Amino acid sequence: MFESLSDRLSGVFDKLTKRGALTEKDVDAAMREVRRALLEADVALDVARDFVKRATKKAVGHEVLKSVTPGQQVVKIVHDELVEMLGSDAKPIDLAAAPPVAIMLVGLQGSGKTTSCAKISKRLTDSHKRKVLMASLDTRRPAAQEQLRVLGEQTNIETLPIVEGQSPAQIAERAMNAAKLGGFDVVMLDTAGRLHIDEALMAETVEIREIANPHETLLVADSLTGQDAVNVASSFDERIGLTGIVLTRVDGDGRGGAALSMRAVTGKPIKLIGVGEKIEDLEEFHPERIAGRILGMGDVISLVEKASETLDAEKSERMAQKMRKGMFDLDDLAEQLGQMEKIGGMSGVLGMLPGLGKAKKQIDAANLDDKVLTRQKAIISSMTRSERQKPKLLNASRKKRVAAGSGTSVQEVNKLLKMHRQMADMMKKLGRNKGLLNKLFASGTPSPEALGGGSPQGGLPEGGLPPGGLPGLGGGLPPGFPALPPGGLPGKKRGK
Repeated sequence: MFESLSDRLSGVFDKLTKRGALTEKDVDAAMREVRRALLEADVALDVARDFVKRATKKAVGHEVLKSVTPGQQVVKIVHDELVEMLGSDAKPIDLAAAPPVAIMLVGLQGSGKTTSCAKISKRLTDSHKRKVLMASLDTRRPAAQEQLRVLGEQTNIETLPIVEGQSPAQIAERAMNAAKLGGFDVVMLDTAGRLHIDEALMAETVEIREIANPHETLLVADSLTGQDAVNVASSFDERIGLTGIVLTRVDGDGRGGAALSMRAVTGKPIKLIGVGEKIEDLEEFHPERIAGRILGMGDVISLVEKASETLDAEKSERMAQKMRKGMFDLDDLAEQLGQMEKIGGMSGVLGMLPGLGKAKKQIDAANLDDKVLTRQKAIISSMTRSERQKPKLLNASRKKRVAAGSGTSVQEVNKLLKMHRQMADMMKKLGRNKGLLNKLFASGTPSPEALGGGSPQGGLPEGGLPPGGLPGLGGGLPPGFPALPPGGLPGKKRGK
């Protein structure tokens, strides 16, 4: 998401930050480019115009033009305005009400309401430890209720039993009664949609709202529909009264105009974004972190949080114990490659690291996609147990056998072995430095202050990623976070 906007803005700000001093003419020219970039990203015209007007007013001030780093000051102003436009603070789903808390999902047909219902329910169950009941009120779309029942079975979340012939209002009433009797904390109401907004849809939704009295009314909108999603949000808010928005298919939207416009036009916070097809691919919407991603500052906080949620604590502790002894074999490397896949693969990690947005073309040229991880794991899987534990056993004939068995080349096997040697050497050094190793494996997710991320001046140090992983994490790296070889990722030259 936001790839095209991020690329355009990076180009604009590169020119600014390279200049020692700025004039008002320089700032005006840059802001015209910013406005053009916003419009190309499908941001509403009024929103783009107001954004540039506010940013320009601040950027041509005396403090900026006379600043030691005027270019970076302008970047900071644009960053702050982006945060303001996106909603300043994160607004998670509000559960502060007497149970059962009713959450009603509304939206057009095909926007992803039923899948989002299951994703949100899973999130509330796992992260918030709430007992959730899902109920499908969609009596129009064929097998809609059955779809939610199947999703309930897959996620181990209870669904309201299907009773043929009931109206949406009757199902809503039955769901609320069942939740009270069953001691549920939350009731998720998945309403029907239409291909377009019509009076029948609105009347049905209003009737359900009167019966269930939902604490949260969330519009589920497809980000790929662009400005039409903004119009839908405005219509639903006028008739129903929204408390928030869930944006789906964000991973497929390279422009991001709907997200940027929706909060500004409706005044309603974007609470959650769907970033993939898996049931766990749902994230809270953090305006400051999203603004950081757009401007190439990365989003280390979200990356670390994701790592903390997905990495296996027991495996991580075993890995830490081995590393403390200076041990690191190819089985350990395979484990780290698997953990990298769990937190979003190469592209997911690189997209959240500060400074790597500008190196996107270099990364693409180096073929650092998720297929690299798959090929490397295949190479390791084609080795015998003794070869994985003692890589020095791999002579020329064994390498040929491994390459043939994994469908790769001897050169790729050699690259993997070189990467392993670099990482093993690093682990030995860490093993001798107990204080640094203990810091690297300190448990818990660091605070935003500890991370040092989000600063416009932030970025990668000279020579790529530091040994051991992410920049700026200090003592807050989660246990077992995938280590990276000295100089960065394989295939990326040092210092580039």
